[in-house]
Amino acid sequence: MKRLSFVVVAFVSAAFYSLSDDKNKYTGWAEFLGGPERTHYSTLNQINTDNVKNLKMAWEYHSGDSGQVQCNPIIVDGVLYATTASTQVFALDAATGRELWKYKDAKDPQWYNTSRGVTYWAEGDDKRIFSSAGKWLYCLDARTGQPIASFGENGRMDLHNGLPEAAKDKFICSNTPGTIHKNLIIMPFRFSEGPDAAPGHIRAFDVRTGKLAWMFKTIPHPGEYGYSTWGKNNYKNEDVGAANNWAGMAIDREREILFVPTGSAGYDFYGGNRPGQNLFANCLLALDANTGKRLWHFQFVHHDVWDRDLPSAPTLVTVKRNGPDGRPRNIDAVAQITKSGFVFVFDRVTGKSLFPTKEIAVPTNGVAGEKPWPTQPVPLKPAPFSRQTMTEKDINPYAENKDELLATLKKIRHRNQFELPSKEGTLIFPGYDGGGEWGGAGYDPETGLLYVNSNEMPWIMTIVDKPKADQLAQLPAGERAYVQYCVVCHGNDRKGNAKSGYPSLVDLGVRRDKAFTHNIVKGGKGMMPGFSYLSENERNALVTFLYGEEKKEVSGGAGAADKYASVPYKTTGYNKFLDKNGYPAINPPWGQLSAINLNTGEYAWKITLGEFPELTAKGIAPTGCENYGGPVVTAGGVLFIAATKDGMMRAFNKKTGQLLWQTKLPAAGFATPSTYQINGKQYVVIACGGTKLGTPKGDSFVAFALE
Repeated sequence: MKRLSFVVVAFVSAAFYSLSDDKNKYTGWAEFLGGPERTHYSTLNQINTDNVKNLKMAWEYHSGDSGQVQCNPIIVDGVLYATTASTQVFALDAATGRELWKYKDAKDPQWYNTSRGVTYWAEGDDKRIFSSAGKWLYCLDARTGQPIASFGENGRMDLHNGLPEAAKDKFICSNTPGTIHKNLIIMPFRFSEGPDAAPGHIRAFDVRTGKLAWMFKTIPHPGEYGYSTWGKNNYKNEDVGAANNWAGMAIDREREILFVPTGSAGYDFYGGNRPGQNLFANCLLALDANTGKRLWHFQFVHHDVWDRDLPSAPTLVTVKRNGPDGRPRNIDAVAQITKSGFVFVFDRVTGKSLFPTKEIAVPTNGVAGEKPWPTQPVPLKPAPFSRQTMTEKDINPYAENKDELLATLKKIRHRNQFELPSKEGTLIFPGYDGGGEWGGAGYDPETGLLYVNSNEMPWIMTIVDKPKADQLAQLPAGERAYVQYCVVCHGNDRKGNAKSGYPSLVDLGVRRDKAFTHNIVKGGKGMMPGFSYLSENERNALVTFLYGEEKKEVSGGAGAADKYASVPYKTTGYNKFLDKNGYPAINPPWGQLSAINLNTGEYAWKITLGEFPELTAKGIAPTGCENYGGPVVTAGGVLFIAATKDGMMRAFNKKTGQLLWQTKLPAAGFATPSTYQINGKQYVVIACGGTKLGTPKGDSFVAFALE
């Protein structure tokens, strides 16, 4: 009988690390995405290509808290730790699904930012779970679920810790689990996408106390490397922020190197007020994990105005190359997928690209005030895993309104993915969600294959002039706040855009009470940022307007002034380019799964991922569909993935892409599965929350095993 176990090894700091023996590596799932390398890989092989067809549901846990769940559970010593739709933390017996404990902060209302999981740390009998909700990082006793009072403020720490005074009231949360190094936890953060964003400095905290240990400034200050790549006052965080890591990190614990992908600077779609390349936005940073010192970096997008955040944690891999003597040798490398559909591969130590890259000339016809960068880097190998352009020949052949779609495409800028934001409209393809997305890539060390699931959804971005201060001054306070902060996503008519994921706010008072709405406005929900920096009076006015109770009286005055006037534009919203029936305007495939040999840069296979049953019933071959959440790869030869809008869980032959098994989930699984073994039995577990992409909601965690 083989029981899941983890060995705590005493390094200099006597801190957490598990499984130092190579033969035991990757047998458990004690960390986010399977381990510090974020490979999504397991050496378990009880479930294999021959018997995977016999998988059955072993248990199902209902959290009682339904909605979008992106959690990748961890399993430590037979206990599964995960989060619910409202970021409550719970522990289960991983063999049966029986709840052991659940934690919800009684001091605060439920939070609604999405959570991709928790972090575990242990030293002797001190075993801790770290989880985020709203602006707080919680430290819980792993055995009881109770806060550890010696950490932060009675078991929780404000994530603003270490940020400048200018950011103390700005929105912050963390969707992705932190990364452990010795007695440190290094946290990812999510901020606003606008000029009100806090600075995205990388910060490490002591796991016992919550005290700040080190910080790396992603928007450098005077005298620091990279400062000259910004406007001289951008570091003050008055109208420029972000350049943050939100997608998670990977760590080479042997070399003590932390690999940190960063996102775009805020405001996302205009950079006239932040001239230059903007280091260290849109970079892969290699940092000394002990001090935060920069070792090397690579910038994937210079002066980003497309929201080309790096969407996922990098993947630590080993690549075979011929040495000077002609003999093959192994190079420890780091692979990073992008929203743009590229894979970049670097030597972990030197930062040297292991495949050729090229700076290509790109359009520079930006809007007035914009200062575009004239070139962008692209890898010459591997080839992109998602399409890079949409032409008139690519219009969806099954669309009933092809002429209308063609007319729209001709009207907007669409030559390539580096077309600049414009008032006539610009095609964003690969889309805002990729290409590659937050589910990340799986890696098989046996074969050297990298597995990437991707979207093929075009979006249209249109920018317009922001209302002038004198125009805003003519509006009542609540309506003015709505125009300034909400209209981009929910529209002038408050009807939202359900096809793109933005709900209607019409008749909000019938559906939700004011306390709920106040909480969402302040703390955010899902991918909506909170507006914590608004005064209580401004939030009250906004809610009053949303409930149709605001009097048409003009407050005007200084309060109508735009504190972010250096950003003269706003977008008309995040709008998918769809046909009249809600299908992508581009021809299929709309979702793909690719296997790329990182030793050669060539594709081993590529298949469509997902389907629309109603189209299949009409005789149309499976088209693929949007997908969120990544794969799991095993030594049994199987790749598991849910992720798709159609609500299926699938198993493929990792070498060929052949479909071996599939089952309908209780709700769509927009998350990455985990696999583990207890009492000689291998399980695969997936969070099933639905709600994204208009799918029915659920509250399940479902585990599968052989009968």
